[in-house]
Amino acid sequence: MPQNSFSIQPFEGNRVRFESTRSFDEVLLNLRKLVGTATPQKVIKQESGGTREQFEKAIQSQVGESDFMLFFEIDHGDWLPVFGIQRKVVRWILGNPLLAITMIRHDITAGLFVPVELLLVGNESGDGSTVMYDLPSSLMAVERNPALRDAAEVLDRKLQTLVSRVTGVEEQA
Repeated sequence: MPQNSFSIQPFEGNRVRFESTRSFDEVLLNLRKLVGTATPQKVIKQESGGTREQFEKAIQSQVGESDFMLFFEIDHGDWLPVFGIQRKVVRWILGNPLLAITMIRHDITAGLFVPVELLLVGNESGDGSTVMYDLPSSLMAVERNPALRDAAEVLDRKLQTLVSRVTGVEEQA
């Protein structure tokens, strides 16, 4: 019989920043153009009881050009002015269950980091914006697991490509 336990496993992650001359509004508009708006929950409800093939087809029909769909959007800019902070700040949770399964099948704990999150912040000066996120592979592959790392690095590249496109900041190798 298993025993109750508690543990903490330290690990390091890598934060990625794209600083852009494009305005907050332009970057947000670009995100909306490239990311699908249907949530996986809607697709799952529509396809419950269906086959894997039906589910995959339904997801593929809903993801945006970027291969991502928006799971959730939190507009911190709506409430920050109450505390005297006049900034545009939006947190996006985005992903694709068909990408997620490529990682979760190798380590169920990868589910802690898919879908991914990004933060879009309007610069204090009002000129330009910054997009930041934590590099998925740096969060998921805590222990040696080459298959998980490879799958997570595919997600890294897809996310980097999306953010590069919406910000106009050139991708780095």
